[in-house]
Amino acid sequence: MAKILIVDDDLNTCQSLAGVLSKEGHQVFEAHSGKEALERIRSQEVELAIIDLMMPGMNGLEFFQTLKALRPEVIALMISAQATVEVAVSAIKIGIYDFVTKPFRLGEIKKAITKALEAQTLLTENKRLRQALREKASFSKIIGTSPAFVQIMDLVSKVAPTRSTVLLSGESGTGKEIIAEAIHFASPRGENSLVKMNCGALTDTLLESELFGHEKGAFTGAHQQRVGRFELANGGTLFLDEIGEMSLGMQVKLLRVLQNGCFERVGSSRTIQVDVRIIAATNRDLEKEVHAGRFRQDLYYRLNVITIDIPPLRERAEDIPLLAAYFLNKYSEMNNKAMTGFSADVQTVLNTYSWPGNVRELENVIERAVSLCQTQYVTVPDLPLRLTQSSQPDPHLMIPMGISLDEIEQLVLEKTLLMTKGDKKAAARLLGISLSSLYNKLSRKE
Repeated sequence: MAKILIVDDDLNTCQSLAGVLSKEGHQVFEAHSGKEALERIRSQEVELAIIDLMMPGMNGLEFFQTLKALRPEVIALMISAQATVEVAVSAIKIGIYDFVTKPFRLGEIKKAITKALEAQTLLTENKRLRQALREKASFSKIIGTSPAFVQIMDLVSKVAPTRSTVLLSGESGTGKEIIAEAIHFASPRGENSLVKMNCGALTDTLLESELFGHEKGAFTGAHQQRVGRFELANGGTLFLDEIGEMSLGMQVKLLRVLQNGCFERVGSSRTIQVDVRIIAATNRDLEKEVHAGRFRQDLYYRLNVITIDIPPLRERAEDIPLLAAYFLNKYSEMNNKAMTGFSADVQTVLNTYSWPGNVRELENVIERAVSLCQTQYVTVPDLPLRLTQSSQPDPHLMIPMGISLDEIEQLVLEKTLLMTKGDKKAAARLLGISLSSLYNKLSRKE
């Protein structure tokens, strides 16, 4: 069953076709002019429109163009007794699914309607699948259950559907690019391009050309016209990484685009208008940069509409085991290895290391370990020396609120083993328990 709108000033054609379709179980609405049909469309959901070409006031092609602006998901058939081949071709080009010439046989129009509804179903299913794939692609890389992480993802889900500019701040390696991807793909712009640009990797001349494009001959080496990142991102999102590295001169040019969406290619006087959402990222404190005169205050306020501060990995230690397991599975599959986990000593090292390189460093460590490991479990020798021979760890233990006594005991065990560099006898002495008790507690953990 489908909701079908018939638009025809010929009452007999309209009523007879409506009667046939209603008997087949479809919900049918009639309109005898383009104006009446628009009133129907504004108040009623429709899946298929059957439109007569020649109608007084507003012809069928004019009505269809307005219909697509109001309800782009509606599929349409056009019917006419006066159409030429040229008119039929023009109708197909602007989006009409099929063209049926009057007088038509009942079987002919029913077959056209069936094909159109099948196409509509396929389009709807493809759209649903694309959305599901986008969500899976954008959120599958985001791992964590810590309170700080949950708070970030709640903010991401609220920000994504909006048009607002987003500023992502945090240390290098915390996952700012992945958060930007999640925002884009969960937004209405997710069907369109996500274009990325590292603002700290190029000189001003090259950065201007990359962002805005250039005309042939605009400068030495400009042998052909180049389209910039802003044009490529039109209708989508532009991710500007390391925005804090941009010079003051380039900041002025970027500010203009953020204010009115207009720019010129290098070497051109023609103004180009774009609709681009900006997501910027930085590992600098831009507010301090503003006070130091290294970042424009007006640009900072333009970027700082919604700020998401991504904490370093050391401040979301609860997520380390989850991330480590995710990367282990990822690189095990890539290398065709049947890896099943980490030894207790390795897990202790991973949980207590400070991770100055954040999630990126953890991923690199796990990739290296998988490449070197010859058993099912990653062991201490598979880890880089900087993890296992780092300076003596802080003897104090920070215990987050809300964890159980059993979890506290395991944290104490891990911290003590790290202090003794894995020496279980020394750890048992420090804890005031027997070596067998220590082994029992560790076996329970495993």
